[in-house]
Amino acid sequence: MSSRPLTRAEQRQRTESRILAAAKRLFAEVGYDRATVRAIATEAETDPGLVMRYFGSKDKLFAEAAGFEAEELIAGTPEQAAEQLLAALEDKLAAAPIDALASIRSMFTHPEAADEVRSAMVSRQQQAAQHLAADDADLRAGLIGALTIGAVIGRYLLQLDGLRDAEPERITALLRSAFHDIAHGVPQTAPDRPA
Repeated sequence: MSSRPLTRAEQRQRTESRILAAAKRLFAEVGYDRATVRAIATEAETDPGLVMRYFGSKDKLFAEAAGFEAEELIAGTPEQAAEQLLAALEDKLAAAPIDALASIRSMFTHPEAADEVRSAMVSRQQQAAQHLAADDADLRAGLIGALTIGAVIGRYLLQLDGLRDAEPERITALLRSAFHDIAHGVPQTAPDRPA
Protein backbone atom coordinates (compact mmCIF):
# COMPACT_ATOMS: atom_id res chain seq x y z
CA MET A 1 0.00 0.00 0.00
CA SER A 2 1.68 3.18 -1.15
CA SER A 3 0.53 6.70 -0.53
CA ARG A 4 0.73 9.22 -3.29
CA PRO A 5 3.55 11.76 -3.13
CA LEU A 6 2.68 15.26 -1.99
CA THR A 7 2.20 17.93 -4.60
CA ARG A 8 4.34 21.07 -4.46
CA ALA A 9 1.36 23.02 -3.19
CA GLU A 10 0.82 20.50 -0.39
CA GLN A 11 4.51 20.56 0.51
CA ARG A 12 4.49 24.35 0.59
CA GLN A 13 1.35 24.40 2.75
CA ARG A 14 2.90 21.96 5.24
CA THR A 15 6.12 23.97 5.40
CA GLU A 16 4.20 27.23 5.91
CA SER A 17 2.16 25.61 8.67
CA ARG A 18 5.32 24.36 10.42
CA ILE A 19 6.92 27.81 10.14
CA LEU A 20 3.81 29.54 11.49
CA ALA A 21 3.49 27.09 14.40
CA ALA A 22 7.20 27.51 15.23
CA ALA A 23 6.90 31.29 15.05
CA LYS A 24 3.91 31.30 17.40
CA ARG A 25 5.76 29.14 19.92
CA LEU A 26 8.96 31.20 19.81
CA PHE A 27 7.26 34.61 19.85
CA ALA A 28 5.23 33.42 22.85
CA GLU A 29 8.26 31.97 24.65
CA VAL A 30 10.94 34.60 23.99
CA GLY A 31 9.27 37.64 22.40
CA TYR A 32 9.79 39.37 19.08
CA ASP A 33 13.41 40.48 19.46
CA ARG A 34 14.81 37.11 20.56
CA ALA A 35 12.79 35.00 18.09
CA THR A 36 15.14 35.20 15.13
CA VAL A 37 14.30 34.01 11.63
CA ARG A 38 17.07 31.42 11.95
CA ALA A 39 15.64 30.12 15.27
CA ILE A 40 12.15 29.92 13.78
CA ALA A 41 13.49 28.03 10.75
CA THR A 42 15.39 25.62 13.00
CA GLU A 43 12.26 25.02 15.10
CA ALA A 44 10.26 24.41 11.90
CA GLU A 45 12.98 22.13 10.50
CA THR A 46 13.36 24.20 7.37
CA ASP A 47 15.68 26.74 5.76
CA PRO A 48 15.64 30.43 6.83
CA GLY A 49 15.35 31.34 3.14
CA LEU A 50 11.96 29.61 3.00
CA VAL A 51 10.75 31.61 5.99
CA MET A 52 11.56 34.80 4.09
CA ARG A 53 10.19 33.49 0.79
CA TYR A 54 6.84 32.44 2.28
CA PHE A 55 6.32 35.35 4.69
CA GLY A 56 8.40 38.18 3.21
CA SER A 57 9.85 39.51 6.47
CA LYS A 58 9.99 38.83 10.19
CA ASP A 59 7.44 41.63 10.73
CA LYS A 60 4.96 40.02 8.34
CA LEU A 61 5.49 36.62 9.95
CA PHE A 62 4.91 38.16 13.37
CA ALA A 63 1.71 39.87 12.19
CA GLU A 64 0.35 36.53 11.02
CA ALA A 65 1.59 34.54 14.01
CA ALA A 66 0.28 37.03 16.56
CA GLY A 67 -3.17 37.43 15.03
CA PHE A 68 -5.66 36.81 17.80
CA GLU A 69 -7.86 33.79 17.28
CA ALA A 70 -11.45 34.70 16.53
CA GLU A 71 -13.58 34.63 19.66
CA GLU A 72 -17.30 34.10 19.96
CA LEU A 73 -19.26 37.32 19.89
CA ILE A 74 -20.86 38.41 23.15
CA ALA A 75 -24.66 38.46 23.07
CA GLY A 76 -27.70 38.73 25.31
CA THR A 77 -28.33 40.40 28.62
CA PRO A 78 -25.57 41.72 30.89
CA GLU A 79 -25.96 38.56 33.00
CA GLN A 80 -25.51 36.36 29.93
CA ALA A 81 -22.60 38.51 28.72
CA ALA A 82 -20.83 38.08 32.08
CA GLU A 83 -21.13 34.29 31.78
CA GLN A 84 -19.89 34.32 28.18
CA LEU A 85 -16.88 36.43 29.18
CA LEU A 86 -16.15 34.05 32.06
CA ALA A 87 -16.34 31.08 29.67
CA ALA A 88 -13.91 32.80 27.28
CA LEU A 89 -11.51 33.42 30.17
CA GLU A 90 -11.80 29.80 31.29
CA ASP A 91 -10.90 28.65 27.76
CA LYS A 92 -7.80 30.89 27.80
CA LEU A 93 -6.78 29.51 31.18
CA ALA A 94 -7.34 25.88 30.17
CA ALA A 95 -4.88 26.01 27.26
CA ALA A 96 -2.23 28.65 26.69
CA PRO A 97 -3.54 31.11 24.08
CA ILE A 98 -0.30 31.03 22.03
CA ASP A 99 -1.26 33.85 19.67
CA ALA A 100 -2.19 36.19 22.51
CA LEU A 101 0.92 35.26 24.51
CA ALA A 102 3.10 35.94 21.47
CA SER A 103 1.64 39.42 21.23
CA ILE A 104 1.70 40.14 24.94
CA ARG A 105 5.31 39.02 25.44
CA SER A 106 6.44 40.96 22.37
CA MET A 107 4.46 44.15 22.98
CA PHE A 108 6.99 45.49 25.46
CA THR A 109 9.79 45.57 22.88
CA HIS A 110 7.98 45.76 19.56
CA PRO A 111 5.55 48.68 18.94
CA GLU A 112 3.57 46.80 16.29
CA ALA A 113 2.82 44.07 18.81
CA ALA A 114 1.47 46.64 21.26
CA ASP A 115 -0.76 48.02 18.50
CA GLU A 116 -1.95 44.48 17.68
CA VAL A 117 -2.87 43.73 21.30
CA ARG A 118 -4.60 47.06 21.77
CA SER A 119 -6.54 46.78 18.52
CA ALA A 120 -7.77 43.27 19.31
CA MET A 121 -8.74 44.21 22.86
CA VAL A 122 -10.52 47.43 21.85
CA SER A 123 -12.54 45.59 19.20
CA ARG A 124 -13.55 42.89 21.69
CA GLN A 125 -14.29 45.51 24.35
CA GLN A 126 -16.51 47.60 22.06
CA GLN A 127 -18.51 44.55 21.02
CA ALA A 128 -18.94 43.36 24.63
CA ALA A 129 -19.91 46.84 25.87
CA GLN A 130 -23.10 46.67 23.80
CA HIS A 131 -24.31 43.88 26.10
CA LEU A 132 -23.36 45.31 29.48
CA ALA A 133 -25.24 47.76 31.69
CA ALA A 134 -25.56 51.00 29.73
CA ASP A 135 -24.05 53.31 32.34
CA ASP A 136 -20.28 53.24 31.90
CA ALA A 137 -20.53 50.31 29.43
CA ASP A 138 -17.09 51.05 27.92
CA LEU A 139 -15.52 51.26 31.37
CA ARG A 140 -17.25 48.03 32.43
CA ALA A 141 -15.96 46.21 29.33
CA GLY A 142 -12.46 47.65 29.85
CA LEU A 143 -12.35 46.45 33.45
CA ILE A 144 -13.44 42.93 32.49
CA GLY A 145 -10.83 42.97 29.71
CA ALA A 146 -8.16 44.07 32.19
CA LEU A 147 -9.12 41.27 34.60
CA THR A 148 -8.97 38.78 31.73
CA ILE A 149 -5.58 39.85 30.39
CA GLY A 150 -4.26 40.12 33.93
CA ALA A 151 -5.29 36.54 34.69
CA VAL A 152 -3.68 35.28 31.46
CA ILE A 153 -0.44 37.20 32.10
CA GLY A 154 -0.38 36.10 35.75
CA ARG A 155 -0.89 32.45 34.84
CA TYR A 156 1.34 32.06 31.78
CA LEU A 157 3.95 34.82 31.78
CA LEU A 158 4.47 35.65 35.46
CA GLN A 159 3.45 32.17 36.66
CA LEU A 160 2.12 33.56 39.91
CA ASP A 161 1.80 31.10 42.78
CA GLY A 162 -1.73 29.77 43.07
CA LEU A 163 -2.83 31.16 39.72
CA ARG A 164 -0.27 29.12 37.76
CA ASP A 165 -1.59 25.74 38.96
CA ALA A 166 -5.24 26.45 39.75
CA GLU A 167 -7.97 24.73 37.80
CA PRO A 168 -9.52 27.18 35.32
CA GLU A 169 -12.98 26.46 36.79
CA ARG A 170 -11.75 27.48 40.25
CA ILE A 171 -10.39 30.77 38.93
CA THR A 172 -13.60 31.67 37.12
CA ALA A 173 -15.66 30.64 40.15
CA LEU A 174 -13.73 33.15 42.26
CA LEU A 175 -14.10 35.86 39.59
CA ARG A 176 -17.80 35.18 38.86
CA SER A 177 -19.28 37.73 41.30
CA ALA A 178 -16.75 40.39 40.20
CA PHE A 179 -17.59 39.87 36.51
CA HIS A 180 -21.33 40.03 37.27
CA ASP A 181 -20.99 43.09 39.50
CA ILE A 182 -19.00 44.86 36.79
CA ALA A 183 -21.25 43.72 33.92
CA HIS A 184 -24.58 44.72 35.41
CA GLY A 185 -24.21 45.87 39.00
CA VAL A 186 -24.93 49.33 40.29
CA PRO A 187 -21.69 51.28 40.84
CA GLN A 188 -20.99 51.84 44.53
CA THR A 189 -19.65 55.10 45.84
CA ALA A 190 -16.73 55.05 48.23
CA PRO A 191 -17.56 55.65 51.87
CA ASP A 192 -16.65 59.06 53.20
CA ARG A 193 -13.06 59.20 54.32
CA PRO A 194 -12.28 60.43 57.79
CA ALA A 195 -10.79 63.86 57.80
